[in-house]
Amino acid sequence: MARLPDRAELDRARDRTIPDVLPGPGHPPLRVLFCGINPGLVSAATGHHFARPGNRFWPVLHEAGFTPRLLLPAEQGELAALGLGITNMAPRATARADELTDDELVAGGERLRDLVARHRPAWLAVVGIGAYRTAFGRRDAAVGEQADRLGGTGVWVLPNPSGLNAHWSREAMVAEFGRLRGRC
Repeated sequence: MARLPDRAELDRARDRTIPDVLPGPGHPPLRVLFCGINPGLVSAATGHHFARPGNRFWPVLHEAGFTPRLLLPAEQGELAALGLGITNMAPRATARADELTDDELVAGGERLRDLVARHRPAWLAVVGIGAYRTAFGRRDAAVGEQADRLGGTGVWVLPNPSGLNAHWSREAMVAEFGRLRGRC
């Protein structure tokens, strides 16, 4: 496993952005675009989505059947060949998602609508119910498939895989990710 960034590297990573993981020429169509809330400092320092140790995204993605093996954050580029991608609701890195403003999340929702219109994934999977509610103005939204669609793209809200989201067990997260996987 790669060395984790030190405190100075994490401090320099604050407010950075990281590129989306999207398919390019020769890749299959985008089945699912996973959308995190925003990059954490470890992700911004490494350039890899969901890179903080303890984040359950990569194990849950594998256990739900989206990937043939457990990928490391540094292997995120392999997702495109599987018809999967990753973006973020708000682009700037913070230590905690609650450092974002509602205005940033609403602007991120608009950017996300544009990204979905350009790439036309079958599903947009937002990992974080609170961010989804704010960005899309759906205060009553619950985890699962949403009634709203973005053009031809279905919308699914998944639990946030952050280790800070302790009220969702890994097993429950795998089950919810698996429900989406069953629709792909």
